[in-house]
Amino acid sequence: MNSENTSSGSAAADPHAGDMSTTYSAGRNWLITLPVAVLLLFAILFGTSAFIHGQLLSLGGEIWQNYNTLRYDMSEPTCDPDLDIDARLEQSQSSTADADSLFDAGPSDPEAKRRSLESQRDQCRASYERYEYNSEMTATSTLRAYRTLELSMGRINQMGQGFQAYILVLLIMLGGFIATALNEQIGLRAPKSRLDYRVSSAAQIVANLAMAVSGFVWLRLDSGGDFGLNLLWLIGFIALAIVATYRSFRVPETATPGGSIFHASLSVPLYCWLALVSIVYFFVTEGYVAGPAIQLTKMIRFADLYTGIGLYVWVGMMLKHTRIAEVIFGLFRSWDMRPEFVVILVVLASAWPTAYTGASGIFVLAIGAVIYQELRIAGAYRQLAVASTAMSGSMGVVLNPCLMVVIIAALNRQVTTDQLFGWGMYVFALTAIIFTGFVYLTRKSKPYIATPDTALPKMREAIGPLIPYVVIGVVVVLIYTRLLGQSFNEFSAPVILPIMLIALLGYDRWRAKRLYNDAIYKADRGQAKAPDHVPAGFWNALRSSTADTSMLLGALLMLMVLSIVFGGVMERSGVMELFPEDLGNIWYATGLLVIMLVFIGMIMEPYGAIILVSATLAPVAYHNGINPVHFWMIVLVAFELGYLSPPVALNQLLTRQVVGDAEIQAAKAEVADDPSFWRRHEALLLPITVLASSLLLVAFVPLIFMELF
Repeated sequence: MNSENTSSGSAAADPHAGDMSTTYSAGRNWLITLPVAVLLLFAILFGTSAFIHGQLLSLGGEIWQNYNTLRYDMSEPTCDPDLDIDARLEQSQSSTADADSLFDAGPSDPEAKRRSLESQRDQCRASYERYEYNSEMTATSTLRAYRTLELSMGRINQMGQGFQAYILVLLIMLGGFIATALNEQIGLRAPKSRLDYRVSSAAQIVANLAMAVSGFVWLRLDSGGDFGLNLLWLIGFIALAIVATYRSFRVPETATPGGSIFHASLSVPLYCWLALVSIVYFFVTEGYVAGPAIQLTKMIRFADLYTGIGLYVWVGMMLKHTRIAEVIFGLFRSWDMRPEFVVILVVLASAWPTAYTGASGIFVLAIGAVIYQELRIAGAYRQLAVASTAMSGSMGVVLNPCLMVVIIAALNRQVTTDQLFGWGMYVFALTAIIFTGFVYLTRKSKPYIATPDTALPKMREAIGPLIPYVVIGVVVVLIYTRLLGQSFNEFSAPVILPIMLIALLGYDRWRAKRLYNDAIYKADRGQAKAPDHVPAGFWNALRSSTADTSMLLGALLMLMVLSIVFGGVMERSGVMELFPEDLGNIWYATGLLVIMLVFIGMIMEPYGAIILVSATLAPVAYHNGINPVHFWMIVLVAFELGYLSPPVALNQLLTRQVVGDAEIQAAKAEVADDPSFWRRHEALLLPITVLASSLLLVAFVPLIFMELF
């Protein structure tokens, strides 16, 4: 389902003509992608309904006084608004207390009794006034229609909160089903031989059946829990085991014969290794069969966050099927910059959208294909393009409004988001300088940039096609900010951006068709060569975007699911408690924590890792005198280094997932005979060197200042 790309960059060429699915027929492709599209659209609907409901409540309060009392029909009060106080007092005084009462309070105060009765009458009259106001106002058709709309949005919002967890689990299982069926789960090595495919399938069968057994036991034990959700997990893991069994018999025809056990073990999806370790611990060590399934409840607590990941990936896949990146890169091409300097600009510019997606891996999965494609069109050699794509999101995790930082502040009272984002700007600047320095020092071409006299006319011409895209994006944001009263931030971005990209995709496909018709007209008049393809339409591109999303999302979320289960193993096994609380001095403590944090970054997804570190390593750091803000800056940079470092190198694996294993192999072949060790392994060495240098400076330079001052 990869699109065919052209490197000419001409406006008339459509780089997305290959949006037709090459794996399934159109009918079967709809059956696969439609459920995922419906789930994602429901997530957008429920998120938008919350914004609409809040705005309707606010607007109703401005139009009608005391709108909250008009939202429902009030019942007529049963009290007496014309209470005869004098008669009640006379009746009270004429009645005598029981002479035999053991609790005679003595004579009552008539004035106090009068004040009490007057207060009751006033309250009754106020109740009747509210009732009459409610009856009068709710009799109008305008209010009743408005109230019906507002209450409907409220019910949709409430329904969305209840179904959020179901949407997430369905996305995980549907995506996992598709990724397994297409052999696209994330492993250290893509399967190539028949043995690779069979070993990979066998591991998935065992892992998913074991999780299904755990889910079945938990379903029987959790009598007071959500039966439907537990049943959905169980059915999902059984379905994954079934499709893995099918794949073990249907090995792709392109698989080579033979193979080795070592290579086959590297082809086993990472989530299977995490599952197998977790199963052995819970089933054998603890004898707690329900343990793995119970750990899944941690993911459900953050269902909206993980559903947002799906929406971000969908945004990235739709962006890949538009010309937006091509048009933006046209601005760079106006200045005739060397590829290395385009790389610098792209990686630095990627920091801001990364802050909205919340994690570098999510950004790579969502936008990595677009970045790689455009860097190659700009002339970047493959090793540099792969390296830049892998670390394109690594600089933005410290910037406002990254959700990782928000979670850190929520779990740790010792720090605030203002402190973390404030120092995060310095960490970003440091990493940006180091990255720029390494790219500049290892460049293959001499620095060059066109003069303004040459570049500005080209730039003005390149800006023209970009303006409609910008206008559409601004209009969508203004609809949410002005009409719905919802600012564009880390919480609203997962809802707003998909709507924006659907609108942009529609315009882009309309524009592609228009350019095609213009080219055909010119070809008929002999003024130009006829285009060799018909551009893909909107529905075709949307279906292909959703198909790519389904596959990539299933691969990523399955890894996150089992990473959370594995995190439970680390907590319950006491491994983290083996880390000594008192490490002697701050230098030794910082060094050991840096190593531990990089290791955690290698094996765990970011949100689960933050929860684990907050509960285990953070108290150790504080006890050893490490400033909390300093510690969490170390954590964020160390995690990013872990995501780029072998043996796992998750962001590198995600890069391979989005650009294709063939392109990664081509990058290696391109420099196979290069005598420079750096050039042969630049895709891996550049990100590691940059992040390792940044981590050492972030971790130890503040300690030097503490010693000196």
